[in-house]
Amino acid sequence: MTQLLGEFDCKLDAKGRLMVPAALKKQLPEAEKDGLVINRGFEKNLVIYPRKVWDAILVDLNKLNIYEKKNRDFLRAFTRGATELSLDAAGRVLLPKSLAEFAGISTDLVLACQLDKIEVWDKKAYEDLFDDVPENFANLAEEVMGSKNRREDGE
Repeated sequence: MTQLLGEFDCKLDAKGRLMVPAALKKQLPEAEKDGLVINRGFEKNLVIYPRKVWDAILVDLNKLNIYEKKNRDFLRAFTRGATELSLDAAGRVLLPKSLAEFAGISTDLVLACQLDKIEVWDKKAYEDLFDDVPENFANLAEEVMGSKNRREDGE
């Protein structure tokens, strides 16, 4: 299972290419062979998935009943703009212009690893996210994670 870690400040070059940081590239050994997939995030951001993670999502999406309108609407919205990315010889990927525009990414951006995927944010928008962090993070942690039993796996 892919578990990515880190937060990386990056810049797009004049052609819209992103140099994948060496520390992140080491965590994605299969990326050169299998590729990556990028699409729109749930907020005004992009998400990069290792190909195997994307393929697992497609398996779940294929289980949706396409005769229900809400499922079709979700499928369209979720897969809109999904594009395969390939690392070039220099370790760069070309961000699709339409996706970069959607996320408001011009030059400075942040790659934020989130478990098995990488969120791509305009740097300013990412910093602004944390202006809205709940005043009491401990209460949020209890609400979200409090019912999780740390010892479920028999440790």
